[in-house]
Amino acid sequence: MSAALLLTGCGLYNKYERPEVNAEGLVRDPLSLTDTLVVKDTTSFGYMPWRTVFTDPQLQSLIQQGLDNNPDLLNAALNVKMMETALTVAKLAFLPSVAISPQGTLSSFDGAPATKAYTLPVSASWNVDLFGNLLSAKRSAQMQLLGMQDYQTVVKTNIISGIANLYYTLLMLDRQVEIITDMERLTKETWEKMQFMHENRVGYRSTAVQSAEAAYYQVQSQKVDLLRQIREMENSLSLLIGQSGQTIARGSFAEQSLPMELATGVGIQLLNNRADVHYAEMSLAQCFYDVETARSRFYPSITVTGTAAFTNNNGMVNPGKWLLQAVGSLVQPVFQHGQIVAGLKVAKAKYEQAYNSWQNAVLKAGNEVSNALVAYNSYAEKSVLDGKRVGVLKQNVEDTKKLMESSSNTTYLEVISAQSSLLNAEISEVQDQFYKMQSVVNLYQALGGGVK
Repeated sequence: MSAALLLTGCGLYNKYERPEVNAEGLVRDPLSLTDTLVVKDTTSFGYMPWRTVFTDPQLQSLIQQGLDNNPDLLNAALNVKMMETALTVAKLAFLPSVAISPQGTLSSFDGAPATKAYTLPVSASWNVDLFGNLLSAKRSAQMQLLGMQDYQTVVKTNIISGIANLYYTLLMLDRQVEIITDMERLTKETWEKMQFMHENRVGYRSTAVQSAEAAYYQVQSQKVDLLRQIREMENSLSLLIGQSGQTIARGSFAEQSLPMELATGVGIQLLNNRADVHYAEMSLAQCFYDVETARSRFYPSITVTGTAAFTNNNGMVNPGKWLLQAVGSLVQPVFQHGQIVAGLKVAKAKYEQAYNSWQNAVLKAGNEVSNALVAYNSYAEKSVLDGKRVGVLKQNVEDTKKLMESSSNTTYLEVISAQSSLLNAEISEVQDQFYKMQSVVNLYQALGGGVK
């Protein structure tokens, strides 16, 4: 006991304490090129449950289906159960091991009457954890369990974000198909009008009709490509929710509503809310206890064994008597071919690696939040400009068509060019609106998912 008290200063019984980590300036201000975001209260967006963030009923149904059926999440839950079992084993290591091994022999020499011998032993062996070997192993198993629970949360967050991104992608493609369909009708009208003018008006050549016809086919080709992408997105989303590829029921792009109050002043709280960051820290804690385990191997192992056997002592005593025995043993490593020293060096190196990984996880988390913030602000600004551009180009198409009908100064190329510019602007507007929605999803994921 005195030795144990003296050895507490050697680090054998210490508990893990979080070391210093560089968390300064984790997130850049999205409206500044140099400043970092001031740390503020982030209890609003970063801790919202996923049903509060994603309010579309059909999307909620898909997310719940994914959480129930996704094989990666199911396997993560099984990994947690395995770690719980491993922790139970580590806790039971403090108790004595008990074994019953009855034996009986029947022997005869040179035809003499057989001698019957029997032993019914019950033995118990207890490893005295005087130097913290079992304690550090148990604590390491606890950190493994916490880390695996964090991994389960990471998988859950990724599934929620993945389903939301695919769902919004489908809505974007649906909207683009609507735009292409309208443009398909418009380009066909232009083609037919030019064909009529070629047949009934002097000065309109067949090349104008051919160009209008080609523009019509080009729009149709874009529509075919969009329909292919829709089918691929439906297959990807079906796989993510654990079902075969099929049509996905969904709402409309215009009806979507996502939180817009992105109060995201974040700092060291990412260590607590980001499951992957916490997982990296739990890996660091596990390595800390592995170092303590490696240190404990330099000290003696003490084992106390007790045996109680009912035996007739090879036939000499009948009936048998109880034989009681207690043995204490101490094994002090002296020369182990350098394995104990090497084990400690390896454990320390792994601890340093885990610290580096944790530091990188913290910086990566801040980087992802910064990117999501700047993307949201950028695409929000672009969406406003796109709307203005679309309005101007719509008027441009109408004015160009009227000029073509009333004046020979406007050529067919101007009409086709105006329609093409409008189509590209409308597609870009929808894409930028989608990217803004996607940045909200990415920010939700970057802040930890709010799913704990």
